[in-house]
Amino acid sequence: MASRPLLMLLATVSMLFVMASGRWRPSGWGGISCTRKGNLYVDGSKYKENLDQLLATLPAAAVDNGWFYKGSAGSGADEVFGLIMCFADRNATQCRECLADAAEGVKEACQGIRNVTAAYDACVLRYSAAPIPATADPGTFYSKSLYGEPVTSQGLDDALLRLMAKLMAAVTASPLLVANVSSPYSRSQMMYGLAQCTRDLNASECTRCINHYIGWLRVLFPDQIGGAIKGHSCYLRYQVGAFEITLPPMLPHHHEPSSSSKTGLAIGLSIGGVLVVVLASLIWLHCFRRQKREQDQEEGDSLLDNPAMDAEFKRGTGPKRFRYSELADATDNFSDHKKLGQGGFGSVYRGFLMEMNLHVAIKRVSKRSRQGRREYASEVKIISRLGHRNLVQLIGWCHDSAELLLVYEFMPNGSLDTHLYSSNDADLLSWPQRHEIVLGLGSALLYLHQDCAQCVLHRDIKPSNVMLDASFTVKLGDFGLSRLVDHGHRSHTTTAVAGTIGYMDPDPDYMINGRASAESDVYSFGVVLLEIACGRQPPVARHREDDREDDVIHIVQWVSEFYGRGVILDAADVRLKGVFDAGEMKTVMVVGLWCAHPDRSVRPTIRQAVNVLREEASLPSLPARMPVPLGLLNSVPSLAEADSDSARTPTTYVTALKLD
Repeated sequence: MASRPLLMLLATVSMLFVMASGRWRPSGWGGISCTRKGNLYVDGSKYKENLDQLLATLPAAAVDNGWFYKGSAGSGADEVFGLIMCFADRNATQCRECLADAAEGVKEACQGIRNVTAAYDACVLRYSAAPIPATADPGTFYSKSLYGEPVTSQGLDDALLRLMAKLMAAVTASPLLVANVSSPYSRSQMMYGLAQCTRDLNASECTRCINHYIGWLRVLFPDQIGGAIKGHSCYLRYQVGAFEITLPPMLPHHHEPSSSSKTGLAIGLSIGGVLVVVLASLIWLHCFRRQKREQDQEEGDSLLDNPAMDAEFKRGTGPKRFRYSELADATDNFSDHKKLGQGGFGSVYRGFLMEMNLHVAIKRVSKRSRQGRREYASEVKIISRLGHRNLVQLIGWCHDSAELLLVYEFMPNGSLDTHLYSSNDADLLSWPQRHEIVLGLGSALLYLHQDCAQCVLHRDIKPSNVMLDASFTVKLGDFGLSRLVDHGHRSHTTTAVAGTIGYMDPDPDYMINGRASAESDVYSFGVVLLEIACGRQPPVARHREDDREDDVIHIVQWVSEFYGRGVILDAADVRLKGVFDAGEMKTVMVVGLWCAHPDRSVRPTIRQAVNVLREEASLPSLPARMPVPLGLLNSVPSLAEADSDSARTPTTYVTALKLD
């Protein structure tokens, strides 16, 4: 079988061939937004005269100003404001052509419209009857996958995270707010990236825009080694293999930036200086992790053939070793009609063990997944030592015939997420059921963190790993990412960040250094509490009262805004129709905010959180305004359906927010 580097090379060569043959055409991806309601002008008006003047001068002004220009034409009520910029992954000729064509294109496509935004292949153009604010507008964007074949690799996520950290530092430190950097992807390949913001933004607004798009990457492009997102305020692109970058020409020294530009540059240099220190640590850590990962891979290959591993597995008093033939018979030879679901490292099947007269769920780890092999071993070693009513019971295991199989008790009511987000009213969980799930999940986590001989860090707490038995008793499962730490240490440094986007601890010590802790689990627990109470996934669309499009924020920030206004119960799941205990609902949401505080030093221990949930301690007093986390990849995207009348939604859609 061809090695992964060879496959990557073939994919890159194939893409270049398709591009050269003209069958891969990114040109034209994007769109024009024309808002008609109360937003019209007539031919012959002063506004039309000023608009024509502005559009005629924008291209030349941009060429003279380093491919970016923001200005106006006219005065008073008929003044027209405009902005135009070229994207840096197009050459100078393409830039000039786009600057000229964009002005004519919007006049034809948006006749009579006073406010227009257009994102073309090589440039972005905006004009408006009101001054264009120097704030980021990340909610309107378009996406493009640069590669067609998915690649399942933990290394892809690691490389992408490193690349994005470098890009964030570089773009805010650049006077032109554009940066192109690279980061190792494999021994023979590099991953390249581009980040660019319109130059009217300051460093803070540029960071907000780019960070928002970073949150979309692994959702829009799951297991893709190339993708791009462009919007009206910023542009983000990555791919394995180099691509052409043409940086805008630097402005003459006598050109004085505006006061806002000066402020943005000062902030950018300050932020960049801090991040340079982080990057130095990150580069050192990458070298350490690469060596450690190579050792882990060698260990993973021999792990399951080691007699000592069999002895370790057999120390557990509960789980037993099954023969492969037994489990094949139990699942009709792992037939598709027995499949319950598909995860990141394998499939799960429903089975029936005749000798035990027992229905079970059998996880079959993919033979191609080296990481899955390690998760299999980790799960058996850890969960076989545990015993709690709110943990999924491991019945047995098997690593015969080159197969890796885990046998669990069967959960008739599936996972929590299927009930929270089902369109079937019959699946709707009542508040008493939800409250019991909250208490049961807290009890399971309390056991793992404080009542075991060693602290167990779960590292992937989310609704899809919270299972429900026949009586809707909660059972926390999937311990493949779990780690054991001594109670005195309370943290574990890993070779890679693990978990699911939206539930991952935004603390820099975790996002950059991979240092998971009990506080990281508490953060995930807090997010799940808010989901249970609000019936919403981590990405929440926030309605704006100023007729601007809804933006998307994390559920922690969303609930925090209700809390700050003193109306936290207004965030409760509307499908409950007000049928809930108000005191319990408020407690669950406040504890959820407390647990999910961006600063891990402010979060409670799981015992403190459970005591409040059980009404054995009083509610904490939280700040009215929750700090917004700056952790990379923790900005989560909206999964809303596309609006057919608008180009603001991405051209690629997903149905689940998971990074298993």
